[in-house]
Amino acid sequence: MHLKSFLKLVEIQTKIASVTPTIFGVLFTLYYFHTLKPLHTLFFFISLLSFDMFTTALNNYNDFKKAVRKEGYNYEVHNAMGQFNLKEGTVVATIAILFASAVGFGILTFLKSDCLVLLLGVLSFSMGILYSAGPVPISRTSFGEVFSGVFMGLVIPFLVVYMSIFDLAPISLSVNESTIAFNLQWKVILPIVLAALPNVFCIANIMLANNICDVEDDFANRRYTLPIHIGTKKALRLYGALYLFAYLDIILCVAAGYLPWISLLVLAGAVPVYKNIKAFYRIQTKKDTFGLTIKNLILIMYPLILSMAAGILFKL
Repeated sequence: MHLKSFLKLVEIQTKIASVTPTIFGVLFTLYYFHTLKPLHTLFFFISLLSFDMFTTALNNYNDFKKAVRKEGYNYEVHNAMGQFNLKEGTVVATIAILFASAVGFGILTFLKSDCLVLLLGVLSFSMGILYSAGPVPISRTSFGEVFSGVFMGLVIPFLVVYMSIFDLAPISLSVNESTIAFNLQWKVILPIVLAALPNVFCIANIMLANNICDVEDDFANRRYTLPIHIGTKKALRLYGALYLFAYLDIILCVAAGYLPWISLLVLAGAVPVYKNIKAFYRIQTKKDTFGLTIKNLILIMYPLILSMAAGILFKL
C-alpha cells in the first residue's frame, strides 16, 4: 500500500480530532495543575493515534463491504478502497497492525499509571470498535455524535491530565469486608470536564456535519444517523447551537478560574466561525463546505490552546 492510499484509508486529515484534545490536555495540565509526565503522555498519544487510524480504516472497510450504493462521490472518491482499488487482504493487514500498535502502547501507558487508565482505555477501545463494527455500528446510528464527542473530546484530555496527576488520587476505589467506597475529588475533576467541553462540542460537530453531508447516501445504505432521525433542518440548528455552547463554556471557565483571562480573546473568532456556519447552512457537501467544520475547530480550539500557553509563560 502506498503512503497516499494509506493516508486516505485512515483519513489523516480527520486526525486533528484526536491530536487537538491531546494538545489541549497537555497545556491544561501544565496551566492548571503545574505538572506533566512526558513519557506517559507520549505512550498514550501513540496508542491513541494508532487506535484512531485503526477505527477509521475499519469504518471505511466496513462501509465499502456493506454499501448498497457504490457509485457517486461517496464511494468513487471518498472511500479509499474504491478510489485506489485496494485489496481486502492489504486493508485487513493494515487494520491489524494499527490495532496491535494501539494495544501495545496502551499497555505501556497502563504500566506507567494505574487501573483507572486501564479501565477507561478498555472502555474507549470497546466503544471505538463498536463505533465501526458489530451488527449495528454506532456510526450507523443516531448516537455517533454523542460517542465521538464524549470519548474524543472529553475522555482523551481527561486521560492526558489524569496520567500526570493520578498520584493525587482524584478518583479512588476502596473495598473492605462490608463496604465498597468510590471517592471522587470533584474540585479536581470538575475543572477538567468543564474546560474540555469546547472539545466535545467541536468534535461532535465534525461527526454531525459529516452525517448531514451524507444524508442521501446514508439513507440509501441504511445508515440511520442523527440527521436522518431528526431531519436536516433540526440537525443544522443543533450544529450552530453547539458552537454557541462552546463559547459560553469558555466564558464560564474563565469566570471560574479554570482558564486564564486571556482565553476570552478566543471570542474574537466567533465572527469567522459564524460566517462558516452560515456558509454550511446554505450548502452541505463534503467537497464544498465540510472543511469549514474543521476550520471552526481550529478557530476555537487553537486560540484556546495558545491562551493556555500564554497563561503558563506569563503567569496570567
